[in-house]
This record gives sequence, C-alpha cells and structure tokens, in this order.
Amino acid sequence: MNESPVRILLADDHAILRDTLRECLESETDFEVVGDGADGAQAAALCARLRPDVLLLDVEMPGVPVGVTVPRVLELSPHTRVIILSMHENPDLVRELLSLGIRGYLNKRVSKHHLAAVIRGVMREGDEVQISVSQFAALAPQAQDNRISARERELLTLVSHALSNRQIAARLNITEGTVKRHLRNIFGKLDAVSRIDAVNKAVAASLIAPVGPRAPLTASASGARAAQPSGRER
Repeated sequence: MNESPVRILLADDHAILRDTLRECLESETDFEVVGDGADGAQAAALCARLRPDVLLLDVEMPGVPVGVTVPRVLELSPHTRVIILSMHENPDLVRELLSLGIRGYLNKRVSKHHLAAVIRGVMREGDEVQISVSQFAALAPQAQDNRISARERELLTLVSHALSNRQIAARLNITEGTVKRHLRNIFGKLDAVSRIDAVNKAVAASLIAPVGPRAPLTASASGARAAQPSGRER
C-alpha cells in the first residue's frame, strides 16, 4: 500500500512565487500542496486548521514577523516541520530561527530537486536540520544567551517592528499591563533605558533578529490587508 503524500502548506506574500512553488511541488508524486497564505497570520491560522506535515515559510512578509510566526505555528500544529525560504543570509537570523525550532533554512535560489530532497529529509525520523545558504553553510555554534525568555524575545521582536503596547497586547492575546511588565523585566535584564535601547542591545547580543528592510506595519496597511482573502486551501 502506498504511503500518504507529504502535505505541504505554502506561505509567501508573492502570489507568483506561491503558484510556481505549487506547480513544482505537485509534480512530485509524494507531495500534496494543501493550501497557501500571504502572511504569517494566515500561515498560522491555516496550520491550525489543516495540520500540514511541512510549512514552507517566507522569512519576510507583511504583518507578523517571522520570529513570532514560527513559535505560533509550532504551538498550534506541533508536528508541522517549518522550512524557511529566504533571499536573506543573515547568520543571526538563521541562529534565532533555529533556536525557535525550524527544521530547514534554504536560499530561494535552490533547485527544485534540492528543495524536494530537503522536504523528504525533514520528514524522516530524528531532529536533522537542513541549512542551505551560500555564505553560511557551516554556522559556528554559539553559547546560548538566556538573559531573556522566549516570550520576552517574542515581545521584543514586536517592539522592534514599532508596534505599540496595545498592538502587542492584541497580537499576543495578553493585557497591556502584562506587556508593560514584560518590558520592565526586559529593561532590567538588558540594562536598557528605553524601548529603542532594549531593541538595539538585543540585536547586538543576537537575542532577536535585526529588522529587515520592510517598513513597519501601519494602521492603514493593516486595514487594507484585512480586506484580502484569508488564504487558500486546496
């Protein structure tokens, strides 16, 4: 009897790339693309509903930063293997995402055959991680900096994207008072005097990833995106 195909979810804000990936992957008899989304929030919601075996996740999409999306996906669908596809090869970002539990980090220039091999590789038993980026093929292991907790990293990542306390509270489903308490703890642990100072010190210590070139999400942009479809299922 044939084994079930690997169920794959795609998340990228470029529709053409999603369609190209879908076409490439569905040419493999053991793969099935079960849906796709255009941002991190859609990816997390679709993972909760569809429980894919693999999520192919773009590292830079509008809205929720990837450092928040990855733990959210793994919370909602613990058995989903997250593979990052990116044009960026920042070693600090790779290390941060590895610490969050991703199973692969690939440059978008990889061939179709290499991508297929990585997907099959992460489906095998064990905790093997697949990294394929030209400049950082061998990332030197670094001592883990545990000055701030995973939740504090998540919150500080949102701070780095210029979200207000109210916006952070809504994203993380906590109260503004809890956000302020976390920030006080972060300031104390990093010896920071402001939000900007805390972000700069966290980035310098590789506790969070540097902010990418995208502009922070604005209220008007958020409203415009809210009117878009909430992702596509097969």
